[in-house]
Amino acid sequence: MASGESQQAQQNWRYCGGQIKLWREEAGVSRQALADEAGYDYEYVKSMECGRRRPTLRLLQIADQMCGARGKLAAAHEFLKPEPFPARSQEYMALEADAIAVHDYSLALVPGLLQTREYALALIGGSCPPLDDETVQERVRARLVRQEALTRCTKTVYGFVLYEAALRTEVGGPEVMRRQLLDLSEMSGLRNVAIQVLPFGKCSGVALNGSFILLENAERERFAYVEGPETSVLHADVERVSDLAQVHGMIRMQALGVEESAAFIRKVAQSL
Repeated sequence: MASGESQQAQQNWRYCGGQIKLWREEAGVSRQALADEAGYDYEYVKSMECGRRRPTLRLLQIADQMCGARGKLAAAHEFLKPEPFPARSQEYMALEADAIAVHDYSLALVPGLLQTREYALALIGGSCPPLDDETVQERVRARLVRQEALTRCTKTVYGFVLYEAALRTEVGGPEVMRRQLLDLSEMSGLRNVAIQVLPFGKCSGVALNGSFILLENAERERFAYVEGPETSVLHADVERVSDLAQVHGMIRMQALGVEESAAFIRKVAQSL
């Protein structure tokens, strides 16, 4: 079962997979026959019927035809569309959408709110274990829609500090990275967006502990979000949020100014 999916999504997988199996057995269609017709491996079909994988549109359509379901199985695809964000980040995304201030420190990657389509596609498409194509495309689409807030919510303050490693990690190759860096320098021109670079060797102690995001909403509530490869934590505890705010302050004091950072980013782009 994919750990990045919500409990509701996993339940939908199991229900729809069970329906495929019930219709198949009622129609006297073997799993191997269904697999052959759909062009899938036997074990792959079994994993979808058991709810360990999301049933694909192709399997639903082929099963619908072979079992005479008259559209009942194919219609299930509407409830199986990939979720735009992993389950562990959905609560954060809801808070971010209503935030009046977002301060993001990124250690090794360009923040999602600033990623180009090509960069996001290379990053999400390179997930391990691999995501299916439909999930990759949906998550890339959702990431780009999420970015619209930078120009739509002009009263929201967005502050980004990128450790130099984030500029030099060539996600997608040199050309994708070059376009990403040039896009960063343009985004820094938005009046509600500040992009700063923390060069190598500056504030190295706390800066190397990892990425995190600070949020503030209209009710003046403050949150901190820390995401890792396998898990993420949303902090609402005043003391923990305050601790991370102090860390962010130290990092930001050591970072280059906005104009210096834009020039630094362009210089790195030219070197690719």
